[in-house]
Amino acid sequence: MTDTPSPQELLFNRTGLDETRVQSIVEDALAGADDGELFLEYSQSESLAFDDGRLKTASFDTQQGFGLRAVAGESTAYAHASELSEAAIRRAAGTVKAVRAGHGGTLALGPSGTNRHLYVEDNPLGALDFEAKVKLLQDIDSYARQKDPRVRQVTASLLGSWQVVHLMRADGLRVSDIRPLVRLNVSVVAGEGDRMETGSHGVGGRTGYAAFITPEAWQAQVDEALRQALVNLDSVPAPAGEMTVVLGPGWPGVLLHEAIGHGLEGDFNRKKTSAFAGLLGQRVAAPGITVVDDGTLADRRGSLTIDDEGTPTSHTVLIEDGILRGYMHDRLNARLMGMEPTGNGRRQSYAHAPMPRMTNTFMLSGTQTREEVIAGAKKGLYAVNFGGGQVDITSGRFVFTCTEAYLIEDGKIGAPVKGATLIGNGPDVLTKISAIGDDMELDTGVGTCGKDGQGVPVGVGQPSMRIDGLTVGGTQA
Repeated sequence: MTDTPSPQELLFNRTGLDETRVQSIVEDALAGADDGELFLEYSQSESLAFDDGRLKTASFDTQQGFGLRAVAGESTAYAHASELSEAAIRRAAGTVKAVRAGHGGTLALGPSGTNRHLYVEDNPLGALDFEAKVKLLQDIDSYARQKDPRVRQVTASLLGSWQVVHLMRADGLRVSDIRPLVRLNVSVVAGEGDRMETGSHGVGGRTGYAAFITPEAWQAQVDEALRQALVNLDSVPAPAGEMTVVLGPGWPGVLLHEAIGHGLEGDFNRKKTSAFAGLLGQRVAAPGITVVDDGTLADRRGSLTIDDEGTPTSHTVLIEDGILRGYMHDRLNARLMGMEPTGNGRRQSYAHAPMPRMTNTFMLSGTQTREEVIAGAKKGLYAVNFGGGQVDITSGRFVFTCTEAYLIEDGKIGAPVKGATLIGNGPDVLTKISAIGDDMELDTGVGTCGKDGQGVPVGVGQPSMRIDGLTVGGTQA
């Protein structure tokens, strides 16, 4: 363990803020409001990228600031600044008071406390010096190029951050969290003749770099990225049409996250803009399907000891054996819907107001082996990895691009294909799942979710599953 400064040291002692005086400002600003808080943040982040045999970029950033929020009914006032001073907080207080003018609300009870710690608080950025980080990226580049003469280009990046947050409420509740986050990415371009294909792989989590930078660990990432590139070199054009699709375990859960997870966030359901609005207690998926959002998994990228409103994260059952059981809530939407917050109030930084967001969202395992799931598809597509996608929350319609996929012929995996896209409707897909594997995996720690201009780290996962009658867009002439 290193000597980690406390939130009070970083946010009060070093800035000259008086915690008692700041508390008084918060109480005055939120008098008569239904909810709100002062969110203080100090963070450090770094990014190094090695591309085409040389260090391409290297950056280090430190930021600090606050966001003050007052909630009255369905209205929210939010003011923020990068200046941590009493004068700036007072100006923000004057701004947010406007939202509760003429409003006689009673401040909602604050979140319950927690003594758990889901990750080590040490700052990962200082555990490895700059030269060692550059050498790591150089070694990745050299190793990839020596592995196969078809390697044309290697890109490797190392990213880390360390965020300290401290929340103050008008009722006197104060909670803090110290959050590390690291990620290692490797991308390989392999070529044969005029054809070139790409493979990529990454790992990360709320921990230090140590778990990912041993030779065994980073070489495994290079090997996987190279494997994907070489598979794609042998790929044939993807067929098109409606067919049976088998999704692999782990990262393909990003389709579940986008096409279904967002539709289970509280704000969309309170406003009735989700395809799942008003369906609590009803069957929305085939029997055997259970989907959860769990922010309590130690060291996972999407996990948080507390969310950005101070609520401890939880294991939230969203769909149980095909029945819709719950939504993911922040404090505002939970209060307006007469439900309990689930620890899903998240924000990108102090400059953003919180909203309902996923943490680690995944489907639980079924009972069949992966081989049995695939064997049940006499002809179709086996999708293992995904790239980008688009989703319409209101209708649930989605389009996802496969970065690694194979034909299924006579219940067995056949040739790799290129250019396959999956097109469908999230709620509809839930009813077409005909087999669920016993091999649930979480992704390797690389997910970032975007919503309303905010990006936050998340986790996804699922077992292998078979979907009957999904539309595949292909490139086969």
